[in-house]
Amino acid sequence: MLSSSGTILGIVPIEATEATFDRDVLQRSHELPVVVDFWAEWCGPCRALGPVIEKAVAERAGQVELVKLDTDANPRISAAFRIQSIPAVKAFKDGRVVSEFIGAQPPAQVARFLDALLPSEADALVQSGTEDALRRALELEPGRADAGLALGRILAQRGDREAALAVLGNVAGSFAAEGLAARLRLEEDPDLAEAFAALDRGETQRGLDTLIGAIAATDDEDRREALRRAVVGVLDDLGVEHPLARESRRKLASALY
Repeated sequence: MLSSSGTILGIVPIEATEATFDRDVLQRSHELPVVVDFWAEWCGPCRALGPVIEKAVAERAGQVELVKLDTDANPRISAAFRIQSIPAVKAFKDGRVVSEFIGAQPPAQVARFLDALLPSEADALVQSGTEDALRRALELEPGRADAGLALGRILAQRGDREAALAVLGNVAGSFAAEGLAARLRLEEDPDLAEAFAALDRGETQRGLDTLIGAIAATDDEDRREALRRAVVGVLDDLGVEHPLARESRRKLASALY
């Protein structure tokens, strides 16, 4: 049964406004995917799409949240997201739009749209974080960076250096994975033992300064590259905005060039 606005009775989407959009959509999307249905009372296709998307969201209860926004009543939000035709549906994750479509869509298409927002089996396995789960995630998605890095760390902590290097060697595009692999190779050098020990004790600046100093002190290009990767891996873990990372990037550039 439909309500006057075209919604399924018993399923009550959140009615966002310009005053609540940040809380209901942007902030909430850091917890789970939020789908926003931009609509208006006069829009026939909006009234057709409403029950379809509400039913699909209800079938995925707890995995995705539906928010409706009346474009006539909230023109500033509509303008901010460049809504020129309705119905317009936008999916938010971590405060930003990650997927969207325009116009009334059939149930099968709406279902595919929502399912693409949900965690995959590999996502859930990585979240679990156990060795067996991570190995299974890599079977499903070979070369997946977060799974390979996490498994590599488990193996390295266990002392299984060669197995860790084998896993990390199949990961592409991850500074952290490259950095861990470089560290595992460099750990055999007694001159660097204190640098890595400092990092493990949480004395990050001391450890980084020692590694960067080793870069400046060598003319061996292979060693310089391995040290650079080890340093960059630590900086990647710190994050771009970390004050120590910013200062260490400057020191690294000076040592390299």
